[in-house]
Amino acid sequence: MNKNSAIQTVGILTSGGDAPGMNAAIRAVARTAWAKGLNVKGIYRGYSGLLKQEIFDMDKSFTCDIISRGGTVLYTARCEEFKELEAQERAAQICRDNGIDGLIVIGGDGSFRGAQKLAAQGINTVALPGTIDLDIACTEYTIGFDTAVNTAMQAIDKIRDSSTSHERCSIIEVMGRNAGYIALWCGIASGAEDIIIPERFDGNRPKLEGKLIDSIMEKKAIGKKHHLIINAEGIGHSYGMAKRIEQATHVETRASILGYMQRGGSPTAKDRVYASYMGALAVDLLCAGATNRVVGYRNGQYIDYDIEDALGMAKDVDEYEFEIAQILGR
Repeated sequence: MNKNSAIQTVGILTSGGDAPGMNAAIRAVARTAWAKGLNVKGIYRGYSGLLKQEIFDMDKSFTCDIISRGGTVLYTARCEEFKELEAQERAAQICRDNGIDGLIVIGGDGSFRGAQKLAAQGINTVALPGTIDLDIACTEYTIGFDTAVNTAMQAIDKIRDSSTSHERCSIIEVMGRNAGYIALWCGIASGAEDIIIPERFDGNRPKLEGKLIDSIMEKKAIGKKHHLIINAEGIGHSYGMAKRIEQATHVETRASILGYMQRGGSPTAKDRVYASYMGALAVDLLCAGATNRVVGYRNGQYIDYDIEDALGMAKDVDEYEFEIAQILGR
């Protein structure tokens, strides 16, 4: 056993939406813990599984050949029950009953809040940012974002080939309910003429569609044969938008919703490497006596924050980046 740390057994769970690279983080947590002489317990299905005691002793064979797999081998679920104090107290006791004195949670801000509640109940917790949306303010990188963007970009490139052949307008809806980072990055990477994101939408749909129609007609007047619009999920209504644009412009317009394909697939090298570093650091933090922390990446360094401070930070799309995206699409 590890004689230099009060932590003897590390638990791991994944919560909320799955993200490519979560398995790399799980692998790194487990193998770093074993290297320090710690026991490792896996928890299936997030906080829901913790409350149901879906807990097992993880062995080294569990982490073999998972680094290249998408999704999460620990499965995931959302758990409304965990918002209640009684559930939090019961979960903390379950951790104690199973000898888990350090818990690593991989997920988004909702998962962070759960980790924070467990820390308040005396369980040492460290959270890792696992979300394809890149919507966590304390970090410039979240596990899964790079893969999601590359998956969407490859699909958009294929759709654009067909759009060009048919001289049509294509509206491609990517994930991002409250955050437009996938749409913004995909729009820049794919050379889109227009990018629509929640952060820059005032709720006036007729005004938005009017601008898109003007943009299409302006480019058609200078000889453009196709038009690509990247639309974030938080804006939505892509099929109706396509119909109205076609009626107004007489340009054949089609909508494609990429959906959950963006969550899946083998993670990119960046998601595997960054998730691995974050997983190892999470174990180091627990062994150093830290709790109620979230791991982040800023200015080229892996860092950690108090979860309360992290949740209190606000994030917005960089104005200059958005401006550049608009300039490049003209």
